[in-house]
Amino acid sequence: MTREKTNICSYSDEEKEKLLLLHKADVLENISESKEKYRKIVSAGIAQWIRDFQNGRIEVNTVDDLKKLIELDIQLQKDEEI
Repeated sequence: MTREKTNICSYSDEEKEKLLLLHKADVLENISESKEKYRKIVSAGIAQWIRDFQNGRIEVNTVDDLKKLIELDIQLQKDEEI
């Protein structure tokens, strides 16, 4: 595939603004997709922790792990609201 070489200076201010907005939209979409994947991982971690706790494989002194997972999930949700 060949690309046409174009000097960015030859773009009008309006075209530059459109390109910048497209780039920002692409970056935000990628971030949103990553956060969605991370939340799935965190949710699975929380579910696994609960199963292990219910099965007696986790003692009460390791509750800090669950707290960290919940805090991470809350932080990811807060970031989505921005």
